[in-house]
Amino acid sequence: MTMSQTTVQQWLDTLHANGVSLALPELLWYQRHTQLLDMRPSMAIQSKLAGSYLAKSKGRGMEFDEVRHYQPGDDVRAIDWRVTARTGKVHTKLFREEKERPVFILTDLSETMRFGSTLLLKSVQAAHLAAIISWHSKAQGDKLAGLVFSSHSHRLLKPASRTRGVLRYLQALLEVHQSDAGQQGLQLSQALAELRRLLRPGSLLFIVSDFSQLDHDALRHLQLICQHNEVHCCQVFDPLEQQLPTKAHGTALVRAAEQSFQVSLGDQQLQQRYQQQQQQFNQGVKHQLQQLGCKYFTFSSAEPLLTQLSRRYYDNQ
Repeated sequence: MTMSQTTVQQWLDTLHANGVSLALPELLWYQRHTQLLDMRPSMAIQSKLAGSYLAKSKGRGMEFDEVRHYQPGDDVRAIDWRVTARTGKVHTKLFREEKERPVFILTDLSETMRFGSTLLLKSVQAAHLAAIISWHSKAQGDKLAGLVFSSHSHRLLKPASRTRGVLRYLQALLEVHQSDAGQQGLQLSQALAELRRLLRPGSLLFIVSDFSQLDHDALRHLQLICQHNEVHCCQVFDPLEQQLPTKAHGTALVRAAEQSFQVSLGDQQLQQRYQQQQQQFNQGVKHQLQQLGCKYFTFSSAEPLLTQLSRRYYDNQ
């Protein structure tokens, strides 16, 4: 989607944002739009704590599930006397146990995320996505935890409930996004290793990143996490990373590793090689994550987040 300059400014004004830096009002704004997310669990919840989700195991609990014929060993206190009287055979009630499912968010604000060509930096869009997930977890009654990291700093947060948990996470987003120096930075693999120590079996984990640091160590940690948790991987990209503009001309200074060199933007062969290389990278990331059992989503930094979430929401109806 291509946004005009006027449309971009209108959307930024709505968010109280400038697209480059990060401020609390734009993160608080998403509190009113959590209905566009669906975070119902697709795997069995293993937590032993009471909560707001229905486990697949049946027994005595908070939520009525069904009635069946009485079997030896059933609790006589669960006998459904109305059904028993109506059918002439003893029936017992079954309940589906409610269990807690903590929500964890791993947000990548590293150097490769500090890029954007149209609407927002990828790091700002990542923070917005983390914010709406945070507010949705509060609305569902879930405890929220996670980790925010960059190459300069990181914040690891233990599970907390209600508004306190959300505001702690939003504050971590602001602090890490604004930091530009320090010795507490992490790579993606290190962040996953840190988070593994905090995760509880049966948790829901959102990873918001461009996955440019998805290496062997990161995949190893992710594989272990996926064994006992539900993982949603949200890859944030910018359209300029996918392909160079077809009408581009002139030269650009490109830096790779320790070398800098000039490239001609009007070179069609260069444009084709660039697009093919990026497609291969994205397909590789998607394939590796899905092989581990992760759910995979993509989000553009050049389009309003609510527009993208609305499209997904109505496509699934």
